Amino acid sequence: MSKFWSTMVKRTEPYVPGEQVEQKDIIKLNTNENPYPPSPKVIAAIQQEMGRSLQLYPSPTATELRETIGRQYGLSADEVFVGNGSDEVLAFSFMAFFEPGKTIRFPDVTYSFYPVYAKLFDIPYEEVPLNKDFTLPVDKYFQSEGGVILPNPNAPTSIYAELEHIEEIVKNNPDQVVIIDEAYIDFASKSATELIRKYDNVLVVQTTSKSRSLAGLRVGFAMGASSLIDALIRIKDSFNSYTLDRLALVGAQAAFEDEAYFTETTQKIIATRETMSETLQQLDFNVLPSQANYLFASHKSVPAEFIYNELKKEGLLVRYFNKSGIDNYLRITIGTDQQMERLVRKLKAILTK
Repeated sequence: MSKFWSTMVKRTEPYVPGEQVEQKDIIKLNTNENPYPPSPKVIAAIQQEMGRSLQLYPSPTATELRETIGRQYGLSADEVFVGNGSDEVLAFSFMAFFEPGKTIRFPDVTYSFYPVYAKLFDIPYEEVPLNKDFTLPVDKYFQSEGGVILPNPNAPTSIYAELEHIEEIVKNNPDQVVIIDEAYIDFASKSATELIRKYDNVLVVQTTSKSRSLAGLRVGFAMGASSLIDALIRIKDSFNSYTLDRLALVGAQAAFEDEAYFTETTQKIIATRETMSETLQQLDFNVLPSQANYLFASHKSVPAEFIYNELKKEGLLVRYFNKSGIDNYLRITIGTDQQMERLVRKLKAILTK
């Protein structure tokens, strides 16, 4: 710690991402990336843009991309905000809608960036315990003093809360913003975007990193009433008007325009997820009902940390959380069928040691 650090720096506890190992023979099943490459149309759009306009600033309004995203969800461009990954969009949302001194609520087992942002922006928070089966205690989110943020499906548990439950939370916080973080929604059921035209206090945040294979491009977006989007734009333009570069803008737009490729790869992942869930259960794992692109599983007799370390020795990375309540679970990203077959072989060897 330096004497030159500000109070903000001193109170931060930075987010710790999953391991990023630069090793060719490693199979990464720990950061929920898509195992399939982006649409060929994405690559073509980026290559075309590289050859013509990189000397010029990108659009500060990203209007074309916002219009394209809006069409996907029956919204106007004025109801869509784009940013440099959904984490940046979430950070802007904390600044735009949550007040220092007013306590917000989010689950006690959830995306670990939420407490990081709360501490960074000096926002008090209450961590609401999940039910014993890891589902949301919906009524515990009613009448929050400062607002609510939660992922759906939840991370890392993979469990999806039905839209009717999300709507109950939104209805019972009429004077506060409810942020629904839908990073994995394309592998699940209905999106809360259906609530946007019905309620002016719901903000839905999504990403292109998971279902659209663009984790390396960093494009996230939010959808909500135009008044909420205006607030996000004000925050963005107070930091950096050009949050998305030209390559990200055209690449993301091409990804949304290639609906057939998106549907094909997403359905592949869902099918592999269901097969892998059954296989893990046959290997004596308890597997939570997933609607994400990963599984959250606990073996009935072999400790999760042991399995994690043994897999790592074999060049397979999964995510282990050394946190009370989930410290005997592994989060396993869904890879290709071939990657899952290798994982199963290694698991069988480990479990018989």
